[in-house]
Amino acid sequence: MRAALATHVGAGYGDDMTNALPELRTLIARHARPDRYTTTVEGVRVIASAVTTQSMHHVTEPTLSVVAQGAKRAVLADKVFEYATGQYLVVSVDLPIAGHIARASAEEPFLGFAMTLKPAAIATLLLETETAASDRTLVETAGLGVSNAPTDLLDAVVRMLRLLDRPNDIAVLSPMIEREILWRLLAGEQGAMVRQIGLADSRLSQISRAIRWIRVHHAKAFKIEELADLAAMSASSFHRHFRAVTSMSPLQYQKQIRLQEARARLLAQSHDVAAVGYSVGYDSPSQFSREYSRLFGAPPARDVARLRTFSAEERSVA
Repeated sequence: MRAALATHVGAGYGDDMTNALPELRTLIARHARPDRYTTTVEGVRVIASAVTTQSMHHVTEPTLSVVAQGAKRAVLADKVFEYATGQYLVVSVDLPIAGHIARASAEEPFLGFAMTLKPAAIATLLLETETAASDRTLVETAGLGVSNAPTDLLDAVVRMLRLLDRPNDIAVLSPMIEREILWRLLAGEQGAMVRQIGLADSRLSQISRAIRWIRVHHAKAFKIEELADLAAMSASSFHRHFRAVTSMSPLQYQKQIRLQEARARLLAQSHDVAAVGYSVGYDSPSQFSREYSRLFGAPPARDVARLRTFSAEERSVA
């Protein structure tokens, strides 16, 4: 695979981050569970793993992920994004990503934080702070970005996780801390991409409408012109912006969504491979099996049998 390395594992982080990281690690280790990554704060997840994991495919919604210890790797089409201690990753649209924990051990387990990025919350913040700039253009880059986490962002994440020890404070304080986290993101290196999430008429939001349509109607055939109309763009502009965000064409994106949906259905105890292939939009069982094998590395039945031997940690990456 030709890979474009977005950042370097273990890239240095400033000394000013070190004050927040120890407490962040302690909080994640205290609240992470091997069978459950959600927390009592809506949209907030924590994960701890003493082992590296197999690469798993997921459709990842707009998310902030922060690594407190260890390293992860995410692959989007032919682009590789690696992020490690003191770094964060932003996903700005629903993307089919293959990811895994790349560095972890019993002595230094992987410790991570994730928070769903809500377009409405970002939009409200932009309007209230009068920073909804008139520029609605899309930066020509993938819908992922990796940066070193500044102290202010890490401090806010720590305060969000402290709420897990004070459940009575969650309802009142978590929305305020979420706003601060979003504000720190908007002020940071990935701010332009985060801003696009909240702007209803941004190019990113227009592409997101087409992406949501494909996800919901993944079994249906479509014409590029139809999706371009949905996104309020010309066909050529739509195709260019779609590829910039997802690193793939609309048809390639649909194929990934179909195959990931098929994999989930097969994993949910379905043994009729041909029927699952038909249900996600394939007319030919042989084509379904061939494309499934190309993406996941094994035919459907063998791949699902292998998946069922994985731990919960190996199945949960983002």
